[in-house]
Amino acid sequence: MPSLKDLRNRIASTKATQKITKAMQMVAASKLRRAQAAAEAARPYSERMQRTLGSIAASVQNNPEAPRLIAGTGRDQVHLLVVCTGERGLCGPFNSAIVRLARDHANGLLAEGKTVKILCVGRKGFDQLKRQFEDEIIDLIDLRAVRQIRFENAHEIGQRIIALYDKGEFDVCTLFFSRFRSVIAQIPTAQQLIPAVFEGGPADGGTVAYEYEPDEEQILAELLPLNISVQVFKALLENAASFYGAQMTAMDNATRNAGEMIRKQTLKYNRTRQAMITKELIEIISGAEAL
Repeated sequence: MPSLKDLRNRIASTKATQKITKAMQMVAASKLRRAQAAAEAARPYSERMQRTLGSIAASVQNNPEAPRLIAGTGRDQVHLLVVCTGERGLCGPFNSAIVRLARDHANGLLAEGKTVKILCVGRKGFDQLKRQFEDEIIDLIDLRAVRQIRFENAHEIGQRIIALYDKGEFDVCTLFFSRFRSVIAQIPTAQQLIPAVFEGGPADGGTVAYEYEPDEEQILAELLPLNISVQVFKALLENAASFYGAQMTAMDNATRNAGEMIRKQTLKYNRTRQAMITKELIEIISGAEAL
């Protein structure tokens, strides 16, 4: 049975932990506002670029001179998985959910006899994936030194992906990240980058015919590499907002749990203290009666 001193130390330790989790919750809440605003601001541009490129790509799909980022290599043997996760923990299932989606996708490809290569963006994803896919991981991009995600960070990743594709290192590239929906809902998402897959119809939703200057092939050759960087940038912003939302929720739960532990420990402390006082009184009374 723990002594009163041990119980007091436990209560003090739990209260200190509660203060830390409460402070982390407030910090995550303040950073979430900016991260959410950045993620929501990036969505219209990303979606508009996807629709515009989709309408242009539809006119050159059957063209033998179509860019390789659309036409592909003609094979799907080697797959590159770009897994974007956080650099820190204490955020509930945020990192694990992305890794689980990427792991299931990788296992499915390996079961089909495909070759899998993994590019990790974020140390937490790397730490989890290396337990099973250490030989498949080709590199880790560490963003711990980056205080605020900028397009330059995503552009470097996009250029790295394109360089690997130009060298013939893979046939299909899929991006994994978490899409921010709300503070309590983050959706693990897989998006194919290469060959480019465009959802929806023309950019304006109609059937208007456009004349392009320069021609479609030159426009796509310029915009398709840029689109990869834009999609990676959107994924990083979505991840940042999802991370702070998940951390805010996790720290709120931790604060509540610490409060419940403090209540139970205080009750146990009071009961133990009362039992010791009662025992001492009984000893005093018994001694007095014996005299």
